[in-house]
Amino acid sequence: MKEFKTIVFATDFSENSDYAFEYAFSIAQKYQARLVLLHVVSEPLSFNGFYVPHISFEKLEEELREGAKRMMDRFCQVHLKEYGNYESHILRGLPFEQIIKKAEDVQADMILLGTHGRTGLDHVIFGSTAEKVVRKSPIPVMTIRLAKK
Repeated sequence: MKEFKTIVFATDFSENSDYAFEYAFSIAQKYQARLVLLHVVSEPLSFNGFYVPHISFEKLEEELREGAKRMMDRFCQVHLKEYGNYESHILRGLPFEQIIKKAEDVQADMILLGTHGRTGLDHVIFGSTAEKVVRKSPIPVMTIRLAKK
């Protein structure tokens, strides 16, 4: 059986991600693997044709990163109190690209992330970070879909 030394877990702090984390944490504990948690703050929307003062745009981006860092810190305090073999990162960019890049950088054995399971028009409009990671990653990917209640 494959030994997992490093597992990358990407979260958007949703209920789906919390559910998927249970799997990532369970596998990390079983193999005493390093757990690399990350959240990606998406590239800002383009405001072409609108006047948005540069300083307000920078402030918005800074506030988004600070908010994401607070959420990640809280997530780690709640879920990883007694597990010391982890690191967390707040990244900026296109989520699927940043997830794959970080997994390659840390030489991950697996990427694990939750999926919303959107279909139809929702899927067309919002796309799927998980689907893009699965299609483009050279590293094995496990996706976990929230069980229906």
